Amino acid sequence: MIQLTINQQPLKVPKGTTLLKAAQQLGLNVPTLCYSEDLEKHTSCMVCVVEEIHSGKLLPACTALAEDGMAIDTESSLVIKARQSALDLLISEHVGDCEGPCQLICPAHMNIPLMLRQIVSGQFQAAVRTVRERIAIPAILGRICPAPCENGCRRKEVDDPVSICLLKRFAADTDLSSSNPKIPEKKPRSGKRAVIVGAGPAGLSAAYYLILMGHECTLIDDQSSAGGQLQTAVPEEILPKSVLEAEIAWIMKLGLKFQSKTRLGEQITLQKLQDQYDAVILTLGEVEPEIVESMGLEGSQRGIKINADTFETSLTGVFAGGNAVHPGKLAVRSSGHGWSIAQSVDQFLKGVPVTGPVKRFQSRIGRIQESEIPEFQKEGTSDPRQNPSGGIETGFTEAEAIREASRCLHCDCRKPETCKLRDYSEIYKVNAQRFKGEERFSVEKVKQSEDVIYEPGKCIKCGICVRITAKAGEKLGVTFTGRGFNVKVVVPFNESLSAGLEKTAADCIEACPTGALALVNSEERNQ
Repeated sequence: MIQLTINQQPLKVPKGTTLLKAAQQLGLNVPTLCYSEDLEKHTSCMVCVVEEIHSGKLLPACTALAEDGMAIDTESSLVIKARQSALDLLISEHVGDCEGPCQLICPAHMNIPLMLRQIVSGQFQAAVRTVRERIAIPAILGRICPAPCENGCRRKEVDDPVSICLLKRFAADTDLSSSNPKIPEKKPRSGKRAVIVGAGPAGLSAAYYLILMGHECTLIDDQSSAGGQLQTAVPEEILPKSVLEAEIAWIMKLGLKFQSKTRLGEQITLQKLQDQYDAVILTLGEVEPEIVESMGLEGSQRGIKINADTFETSLTGVFAGGNAVHPGKLAVRSSGHGWSIAQSVDQFLKGVPVTGPVKRFQSRIGRIQESEIPEFQKEGTSDPRQNPSGGIETGFTEAEAIREASRCLHCDCRKPETCKLRDYSEIYKVNAQRFKGEERFSVEKVKQSEDVIYEPGKCIKCGICVRITAKAGEKLGVTFTGRGFNVKVVVPFNESLSAGLEKTAADCIEACPTGALALVNSEERNQ
């Protein structure tokens, strides 16, 4: 047996044990990208380095063997810096968007590419679930949103952007008009109570998500019905009252309590709400400075002053959003505020630090070159932009929606939630620009199979797929070619991807630590 210490914890392991295995025996998490337990060891990424204190050396934990008397530190400042540098190098040549430009520009940050894929495959209930993960009132917004997301759509580099807003409306209308609209599952009751002042898009959205989180919600408004300016400022021919009322009623069915004709400062005071409820949310529209002051809140030039990350006001347990903090006419922005506020309020009600919504690491390609457009076109049909045959008022038919959604070029990553490179880039606060050259590698998409897509620009040359195909005895498999930064993983003899992965496509996709190898329609939520 070998005796050593890891993070000052004594440990005995059999001779031949790697430092990675030894650390795991203590329950320590050492990051890996090129390691696979069932495959021959292949040190390449250097993300798993640890420090041997006596010698001051950095060792790759996945291959270095434990030795008597070693004192290992898996989280020293030297280790952290080394891992950051390794990840900075990997990211410097990474060519891929973690999330599509359309999703990034959407004020509600909806997963648009996933919704489009679900519509294409006829999974309309799954599509509306995806929409409602970020947008509580999609049938309403599908009629009034100016579609800023379409400004980010790369399809406009080819002809016209995908009609995202109408497709969102299609998914929502399909669900609302069904005989059995899908009611989302609510978490167990928390016993906590929140009150929301203002029943516009921000208030309705905050209420929707807080109810799903298990909290009791009361919505207060000075009008007789919920909806805010949606009730009065939008013409009937654009937003029919039947649609507005149906979507609001759908939220009410979740258990939302509505108290009408109640004006803050008249029938009720902020102090009284604070006394009666565990959290107060102010989404009451534009607020005059003197009213902000009368409530004991700190104001800004635009309205109520908040922490931009958490939507907290200067009063503990009081949050604000929508036009109360940033006057404007974008209902989708206010709806996005409602989702974000709900994340912070949920944290507050649970008694954990209020940090607001998690901000994920984003790898971005940036502006694409004209020569790259054909690569993106491999994933979208050549059809022109589809207009509803019955007019905008009617919306898309199923066939029209599928045809329009099929135009998407799928700029996003197929593994945004399981990409280990993205996860570690967040943990170690990667600097994506540190080693960036003046020119990046070009976007390339290899789609020689209906099910599998390979994007070399997202490959980190970990060698896992190479070892899997070799172990499985693939006739061709995949291998490395080139030198230095020009190394690529390819199928030998310029054969097709399907020829190289005859038996092991699923295994290689499962093991790939990034989105370089993926199933064309692989999202778990797509099932």
